[in-house]
Amino acid sequence: MYYAEQRHERGIVMNSKKTVNIDLKQYGMVIALIAIFVLFYILSGGKNASPTNINNLVMQNGYIVILAVGMLLCVLTGNIDLGVGSIVALCGAVAAMLVVDKNMPFLLAFIVALAVGALSGAFVGFFIAFLDIPPFVVTLATMLMGRGLTYSMLKAQTKGPTPTDYNFIGVGFVPTVKIPFANGTLDIVTIAVAVIACVLLVLAELKDYKTKKSYDFATNPVWQLVVKEGVIVFVIMFFFYKLARNNGIPVVLVLMGVLVGVYHFITSKTVAGRQIYALGGNAKAARLSGINTRKVFFWVYCNMGLLSALAGIVLSARNGSATPKAGDGFELDAIASCYIGGAAAAGGVGTIIGAVVGALVMGILNNGMSLIGLDSYIQKVVKGAVLLGAVTFDIVSQRKKG
Repeated sequence: MYYAEQRHERGIVMNSKKTVNIDLKQYGMVIALIAIFVLFYILSGGKNASPTNINNLVMQNGYIVILAVGMLLCVLTGNIDLGVGSIVALCGAVAAMLVVDKNMPFLLAFIVALAVGALSGAFVGFFIAFLDIPPFVVTLATMLMGRGLTYSMLKAQTKGPTPTDYNFIGVGFVPTVKIPFANGTLDIVTIAVAVIACVLLVLAELKDYKTKKSYDFATNPVWQLVVKEGVIVFVIMFFFYKLARNNGIPVVLVLMGVLVGVYHFITSKTVAGRQIYALGGNAKAARLSGINTRKVFFWVYCNMGLLSALAGIVLSARNGSATPKAGDGFELDAIASCYIGGAAAAGGVGTIIGAVVGALVMGILNNGMSLIGLDSYIQKVVKGAVLLGAVTFDIVSQRKKG
């Protein structure tokens, strides 16, 4: 259990000098993320770096990041959830119908939709945790059932338009304070948030480094830490600068930030998080150590249902309506995000931050290929190749270690 925790937290390999070598799977995806962005910057003539496109990139991938956060917990147990795309559509349809047809206050409609998502997750978790039905079979069934229910509820038609207050969570922005800057305006609130985020990030890294040194644990060389933090700070400031040149910080970005922070804390600092890693690392050993694996399976899939509902609400709010085909293929993007971000196919290894990086890789790929006019069918080929490459790299590297 301790070994699994160490692997997921830092993805490092210790040597005899009590330093750690860079894990290519962890840092390689960050490098790949930057390289892919630069590649499409060249191919699109800089269109992907425009403030408007950066804003669209955030909004278009908000629901994928939300799903990837929940999917990582499933992947850590050594399983996946194929039904999330259908639950996204179902819960989005529930919220939109309650607001449009029943004139229900949007906040109450959101709560009902979240409850439907949680119940769908509990339905899946019951069959997996207590009846020992393989997750692949159960979630495949919910994928079909959820999509069928959505078509039935909406009568195969679009439900909308949804009111402005409803749409705010999908297309709204944090209040701005703009000043004239370089033939345009600059939102100083966005810049301030970026600076604070960078400072907190660096302080957290320094605290972690000092703690490890005080206990004589293995640490990265200082130059590696400086380079890593420098790259991360540059990326954060670049993206937030572009947002500041547009309309400021999207509400969906705030939502993503909160979720990532909460689930990063859960997976890395709590007993519940360690139990998930233990279950994925060795289920039999986890049971023998006293972990209630059924309970872990149950809450992981309940959580996935809840986050699917949240993604459905955000998607319907962004579109201003609910459609029967909403969320189609989202499960594949969420699963791919986890594997691309360094999660092991066998379970027990992976991080929330890695899943987010994987989601951003998928998002930048989708966005860049659309900007250069690549055929949608070819886009699927590219995404499939990237996913296959990530999983192959994981399995081959594990064999070499063995």
